[in-house]
Amino acid sequence: MTGDIGFEMDGHVAIITIDRPAKLNAMTPEMAAALVDLTHRCNADEDVRAIVLTGAGDRAFCAGSDIRALDGYTTPWQFRQRQDYCDAIRRIVKPVIAAVNGYAFGGGLETAMSCDIRIASETASFAAPEVKLGWIGGGGMATFLRAACGPSNAALMLMTGDPIKAETALDWGLVSELVAPADLRARACEIGRTIAARAPVAVETAKLNLQAAAWMPAENAIAYERDLQTICFATEDAAEGRRAFAEKRSPEFRKT
Repeated sequence: MTGDIGFEMDGHVAIITIDRPAKLNAMTPEMAAALVDLTHRCNADEDVRAIVLTGAGDRAFCAGSDIRALDGYTTPWQFRQRQDYCDAIRRIVKPVIAAVNGYAFGGGLETAMSCDIRIASETASFAAPEVKLGWIGGGGMATFLRAACGPSNAALMLMTGDPIKAETALDWGLVSELVAPADLRARACEIGRTIAARAPVAVETAKLNLQAAAWMPAENAIAYERDLQTICFATEDAAEGRRAFAEKRSPEFRKT
């Protein structure tokens, strides 16, 4: 990919790295376009069963959009129609694990919240600082902060713009685990490999099910869950799971 967005495979786990550490991994429009392209690639490639998203270096996961690059949008409409990397991440049909290795500020926080699972370095910090510059986030900031942290904590972050430490993010439910900085990538990949070993159709429908649980009325979400369960049950992977259970062996799932 570009010099600022890295991509590699570890078995069935794709690793995407925001690689601009000298600028705290701040995103340019070109980087956003490259990241959007990678999301399409991951969706289309059946060898990819899980994705780890992280930042290069030890200072930042992503500091959001490069503020200087925002002056390149000559009209509000052009700004509104830009490619949004957070939207693209949320459109990935496979599980995405954010390995937050430093500052997750602004669009970087939105990027992390667009992932399904978030783990963080003990030195990470999180902020929605846009209010300090005269605007607010536009990549799902309020929606996802409120869901993860609750309305009061979300309001505190959105209205002050001040950062919170990793320990606070864990207490509030913004991240699932804290690990030593040196262990972050390995732990994220370990989670990715665990997920990649599960039945791919079941994992992808579990992601759909979680989205439905978040946005549908309860009865609709439960009915949708039952439909998804029926689809999974009809797959060859589900039959393989039952055979493996009866034969007391590990299943070999093939996304069929």
